[in-house]
Amino acid sequence: MTHFKDLRSYLCALNDIGDLERITREVDGDLEPGAITRRSYETDAPAPLMENIRGNALGCRILGAPAGRSYVKTRPYARVALSLGLPATATIPEIIDTLIQTRALPGKKPVLVDADNAPCRQNILRGDDATLDSFAIPFAHDSDGGRYANTWGTLIVKSPDGQWINWSIARVMKIDCKRMTGLIVPSQHIGQIWQQWVELGQPMPYAMVQGTAPAIACASGIPLPAGVDEADYVGALWGEPIEVVKALSVDLEVPAQAEVVVEGHVSITRDAEEGPYGEYSGYLGTKSSPQPTFSVEVISHRDQPIWPLVVAGRPTDESHTLWAMGMTAEAISLMREAGLPITAAWIPEESAVHWLVVSVPNNWRELLPDTSSEELAQRIGEIVFRANSLIFIPRIYLVDDDIDPTCLKDVVWAIATRVHPERRRIVFSEERVIPLLHCYDADEYAAGKGAKIVYDTLQPPIGEGRLPHASFEQGYPAALRQQVIDHWPNATDQ
Repeated sequence: MTHFKDLRSYLCALNDIGDLERITREVDGDLEPGAITRRSYETDAPAPLMENIRGNALGCRILGAPAGRSYVKTRPYARVALSLGLPATATIPEIIDTLIQTRALPGKKPVLVDADNAPCRQNILRGDDATLDSFAIPFAHDSDGGRYANTWGTLIVKSPDGQWINWSIARVMKIDCKRMTGLIVPSQHIGQIWQQWVELGQPMPYAMVQGTAPAIACASGIPLPAGVDEADYVGALWGEPIEVVKALSVDLEVPAQAEVVVEGHVSITRDAEEGPYGEYSGYLGTKSSPQPTFSVEVISHRDQPIWPLVVAGRPTDESHTLWAMGMTAEAISLMREAGLPITAAWIPEESAVHWLVVSVPNNWRELLPDTSSEELAQRIGEIVFRANSLIFIPRIYLVDDDIDPTCLKDVVWAIATRVHPERRRIVFSEERVIPLLHCYDADEYAAGKGAKIVYDTLQPPIGEGRLPHASFEQGYPAALRQQVIDHWPNATDQ
């Protein structure tokens, strides 16, 4: 595997495959970077690197869609694949298998390197000079409550006892040049660590790191078990530790190759209004919520730093590529650990992370004797719906492995022809829901409880009532199929 230790080498790799668009014309510093990034998602354009931001004294550049779907049609997940050190041609199952396999490897702790030569220390801003106004931080959407300083950066925090270091991605909105406010969800790991500092009555030290090695951003954006340090996971993925330096003002370590590092403390009360913000479900936000304040105390950065920008919305963006892959890997791992025979799974991008499709092998009845399909669906629902890391999933479709979960055409056909209008659905009526999901009523959001469902579409065993497909593969003798294939005209002959 070839891995990129910094963002710039990754951008060179994107450029080599034709998946990077350098925009040298002047771009405004308010809304245009968001609009460019959003259109790039919706047209599967190359990742836009905006190099000339109006009014930006530091020469800060903005990279849009850092892990979106690729412009190269034969390599749709090249950005995620390259980020993880895989070939640009890697498929969804290959990427998910890598995420699963890395979980089983022993982690590699980061290694401290000489801070004097670390790229992230090329420029150090303290006091009044440590201002967010020096950087190009645009609005993501026209109706957002503010400029979002963190959409693809890594937030680094540590439990008070120092035993758990969490690297994660969470949205953080700029309030002014010295303050930000971010979404701290209690069920997420950063929320659990923040609560420990709240109970101590001490503000939580943090570092917000922009422009990390792409694998660091990926690991920060996927669910890993509580207590697992994302930095150790990336070390296992790479086969060597991440190089870090000590933060300048707080007791944390940060990636040495980062583009920008912002340091400070997080308040112990929800004393600022965050939002609204357009989210991964595909709708513009209309509400704000009280969240803690992030103070800005010290900033360090590379020359002409690159600030990544993710603009969440209708599929497909990073929420529906990398995040969906991470949640799928988590779901498969949990189900297999529970002894369930899972062939594959996927969260279709078009579902905006609201569906999980799970397939099981034809012989699942032999592997789980005396188990009905309804009982299997029940067990899958209990595992997925009660995992903190998978709280975002409200619907599961359980299918036979003649359906490829990564092929939307297969999935739609299965849902249309195998979901009974009334029966064979397992309803979990009082499961946890959060406002980021977009399929519940106001009273359910207020209560934090709502229904989730598993659709059992499993067919009878082969030879016992299952109908064959009316398809080329199943509708004709093998010899005739081969004859047709042998005489099939090449594309150049058509």
